Amino acid sequence: MGACLALCSLASCASCLCGSAPCLICGCCPSSNSSTITRLVFSFFLLLGTMVSVIMILPGMETELNKIPGFCKGGSSLHVFENQVKCDVLVGYKSVYRMCFAMTCFFFLFCAIMIGVRSSKDPRASIQNGFWFFKFLILIGITVGAFYIPDGTFHTVWFYFGVVGSFIFILIQLILLIDFAHSWNKVWIENAENSDNKCWFAGLLSFTVLHYALAFTAVVLFYVYYTQPDDCTEHKVFISLNLIFCIIISVVSILPKIQEAQPHSGLLQASLISLYTMYVTWSAMTNNPNRKCNPSLLSLVSNVNNTALPPGESSTEGVQWWDAQGIVGLIIFLFCTLYASIRSSSNTQVNKLMQTEEGGGSGGEGVVGEDGIRRAVDNEEDGVTYNYSFFHFHLCLASLYIMMTLTNWYQPDTTTKAMQSSMPAVWVKMSSSWLGLGLYLWTLIAPLIFPDRDFS
Repeated sequence: MGACLALCSLASCASCLCGSAPCLICGCCPSSNSSTITRLVFSFFLLLGTMVSVIMILPGMETELNKIPGFCKGGSSLHVFENQVKCDVLVGYKSVYRMCFAMTCFFFLFCAIMIGVRSSKDPRASIQNGFWFFKFLILIGITVGAFYIPDGTFHTVWFYFGVVGSFIFILIQLILLIDFAHSWNKVWIENAENSDNKCWFAGLLSFTVLHYALAFTAVVLFYVYYTQPDDCTEHKVFISLNLIFCIIISVVSILPKIQEAQPHSGLLQASLISLYTMYVTWSAMTNNPNRKCNPSLLSLVSNVNNTALPPGESSTEGVQWWDAQGIVGLIIFLFCTLYASIRSSSNTQVNKLMQTEEGGGSGGEGVVGEDGIRRAVDNEEDGVTYNYSFFHFHLCLASLYIMMTLTNWYQPDTTTKAMQSSMPAVWVKMSSSWLGLGLYLWTLIAPLIFPDRDFS
């Protein structure tokens, strides 16, 4: 009897898995707009791939991965790395690259297919909003095929794809954080004005002070642990420049002219952006191959002197896929991915940058079925609430960012026979922080430069 009930339950959900408009006509999904549900499911695919990638670099998994024929030893095209970098280290690196390559191809495929979709009446919209079971099979198929890609120059080429994609994704993360801070500030100020409750203002002040306190503490720790009196000149320049830039955007955000043009602009946004900038600075410095300027968190806690390796010595034993900045990066990534899936912004500038419509992500009333249960509604008959193609491009970049984060931006170095960080990763992260600060500064001054345009 239980088996029959289970089969009936699975049959009732079949339209969610294989139908052309899942969750519009079945009760196995939450009551919401179809546009929101679709973004959440695609984001779940990305998070699922991320979880698999994380599992692949866990200690002990190299034994299982070595069982894949020719994946590490004996491969026909491993002449670049074989006998030069330890196989146990290489398999985790290769597995993450291939898993993220599969996700990138999957989302890029849908990015290309969905170009030009204007409403749910377009036949391609049914592909976007349905056929989840078949999409899952496609992702699995691409993943399996990716593990049989010959090495050759694959890792080197895909590393630079990852660098470029991560650079763009860091900027997108900053845009989402700016939008989140604007929405947060606006809602709390409106609540304070409407309810005449000063607790909302106290909350804004508390979080602003907290963000600035954390950012200032980070600056002090950077100077103490990531610089040396006679070395680490790049780090001193990075920390000093970003500190100055953060002070500049904070002062600009509260200028009378800026406040007049943008009443909801304030220090909360500037403090959050400053804190994120310090995180990116920290992340960049942890990729410096000079261990004297880049002490590991373990060495800081245990007070171990960490110096640069002598030429020719291998640091393979010390390869660490997971570190503090990587974990923080994953947390920020998860927040931004979820926020991008459910966001409903009234910020015109951000909506133009993210290719979304104003208020497009808000929940609908739902369609009440004969059984009294609300179903998800098609809220895109008159026009899409977000650019399908750009959304998939965003997930494509997110896949590359995850690949670089999980592998700690390492590259196999056949000279030192080790997995090494590289200076290009440092410069990519720092330049993205500078460009992000410039972008935020532009959102502040643009209404003054172009007063006839709507920047609300």
